[in-house]
Amino acid sequence: MEMQRKKIAIAGATGFIGRWFIDRYKEKYDIIALSRKNVLENDSKVEWRVVDLFSISSSIDALKGVDYAIYLVHSMQPSTRLNQANFEDTDLLLADNFARAAQECKLKHIVYLGGILPKDNKNLSKHLKSRYEVEGVLGSRNTPLTTIRAGIIIGPGGSSFNIVKKLVKNLPVMACPKWTLSKNQPADLELALHSIDVVIGNENYFGKFIEIGGKEVVTYMDILKETAFEMNKKRWIFSIPFFSLGMSKLWVGLFSGSSTTFVSPLIESLKHEMTLNPDNELNIQKDISLNNSINNALTNEQLIPKNPVFKYLKKKPENTVRSVQRMENPSRKSAPWVARNYPKWLSSKFGKLIDAEENGPLLKFTFLGLCLLQLEHIKNRSDENRQLFYITGGFLTKRNNMGWLEFRSILNGAYIITAIHEFVPRLPWFIYRFTQAKSHYYVMKKFENYISTMNE
Repeated sequence: MEMQRKKIAIAGATGFIGRWFIDRYKEKYDIIALSRKNVLENDSKVEWRVVDLFSISSSIDALKGVDYAIYLVHSMQPSTRLNQANFEDTDLLLADNFARAAQECKLKHIVYLGGILPKDNKNLSKHLKSRYEVEGVLGSRNTPLTTIRAGIIIGPGGSSFNIVKKLVKNLPVMACPKWTLSKNQPADLELALHSIDVVIGNENYFGKFIEIGGKEVVTYMDILKETAFEMNKKRWIFSIPFFSLGMSKLWVGLFSGSSTTFVSPLIESLKHEMTLNPDNELNIQKDISLNNSINNALTNEQLIPKNPVFKYLKKKPENTVRSVQRMENPSRKSAPWVARNYPKWLSSKFGKLIDAEENGPLLKFTFLGLCLLQLEHIKNRSDENRQLFYITGGFLTKRNNMGWLEFRSILNGAYIITAIHEFVPRLPWFIYRFTQAKSHYYVMKKFENYISTMNE
C-alpha cells in the first residue's frame, strides 16, 4: 500500500530556497506554494495559492488541508506605497499571523530557516535579533517548530552570494573593512535543502533548533577571494583597520546594485562571528568545500528554477499605507486593555480637540464635530492577545471596505504592536505624506512612551 504523501505549504515559495526546494522535492511531496499573486501558468505538480500574510483570515485559507509548513519569509521590501514600519516589526507580525493560522488549521509541524546566533549574543544586529524573535513567535503556539539556523547559504540565485559575485565582478580593488574578517561557516544550498527534507515531519526534531554549515571556518574576505579565483578575475583584496559600517552599506549597495534597504541589515549581521556549535549540528553534514560551493553557484546559474507566470494583478489603489509600530510593554497590559485605553489617552492628550465616541462596536474620532475616522470593533475575531477594528468611514479615509487597525500583544506580552493595514487616505498624496502620515507617526510614538513608562 502506497504511503500518503506529505502535504507541505511553503511560505516564501518564490524566493531562493523556496523555488529550489520545490524543484528538488515536488515529486516527493504534495507542495502548496504560497504567493501574493495569482498564477497564470504553472507546473501541474505544484499547487499555488494566493495569500496575504498580513491577514490572518487569508493565511488560514491558504493553510487549509495542509499537514506541514516551511517558513521562509523575510519582509525586507515594502508592500505598500508608504510603509511606516521596520522590517523586524513587520517580520514579527507576519510570524504571529502564520503561527495563529497554523494552529487554527491544526498543522503538525513548522520548519523555519533562520540565522545562526553568535556565541556572544549580546548586541545582536537587527537582522539576527529579528530571526531569533521570529523563531520565538512561530514556536509560541501549539504547532511544533523546528528551526534550522544557517549563516550565508551559497547556491545559484542566492541573494547574499549574488552581492559577493557582483562586488568581485565590478571592483578590481577591494579594501575590506574589519568586519569582513569575522568568521563563519557558509552552508551549501544542497545541505540546506537536504536538511529541510530530513527534519520536516520528523518528531525527533520537534521543538528543537539545529545548525548547518560547511566544515571550513572562513572569513567574508576569504569568500571574496575564492569567488574571484573561481571567476578567473584578478582582484586586489586586502584588509584595512577602519571603514565605518555606514560607509560599507553605501559601498556594497552601490557596487552590487542592491538597495540599501536590503543590504543594510545583512551588512550589520556580518560583524558577528557565526560558527557552528558542535552540540547543535545536524548529523547529515555534507562535506562540500567552499570552492566547490562557489563553483557550483557560478556554473549552474542557468539551472535556477523559474517561478511560474503570474496573472496581472488587478491594480490596487495606488496610495496604500501600512503602519506598524512596536511598543515595549513592561506592565504586560493586554491587547483589550490597550484598545480600550488608546481612545481615552488620545482624547486627554490633545485636550479634547480630538474626541473619541463609542457606540456599541463603533468608535468614532471627531474633531470639532467632524468625524475623522470611524472604526468597527470585530469582536468575534478579537481575543486577549489581539483586538481588531475595521476602518469603516470618516473624512480621512478614501475607502471604507478594506483597511483595518489592530492592537497585538506579542512575545508573551513583552511588546504591543499597533498596526494599520491597507489604509487609503483621502488627502492628496503629497499633502498626506507631510501632514496626516507624520501626525499619525507622532501620535503612535507618544502612545508608545505612555505604554512603555507605565509601572508594572
